[in-house]
Amino acid sequence: MPVNVKNVREIGMTFKKRRKEFGFTQKETAWMCNVGTRFLSDLENGKATLEIDKVFNVCQQLGLNVNIQ
Repeated sequence: MPVNVKNVREIGMTFKKRRKEFGFTQKETAWMCNVGTRFLSDLENGKATLEIDKVFNVCQQLGLNVNIQ
């Protein structure tokens, strides 16, 4: 189901919800996405200064698509 997000906090909440739907811990998800647990925590908490390529990688690994209109 599509989710409209308006800010980085909402993006983070979307990632966290998806991770929990899969039943993964942050550590498991970070390993699967080849990022550190700190990065994943920052992402889920809406940190605005993350590397966009890593964010897209996590999207791909969690089966999330990014659509810009």
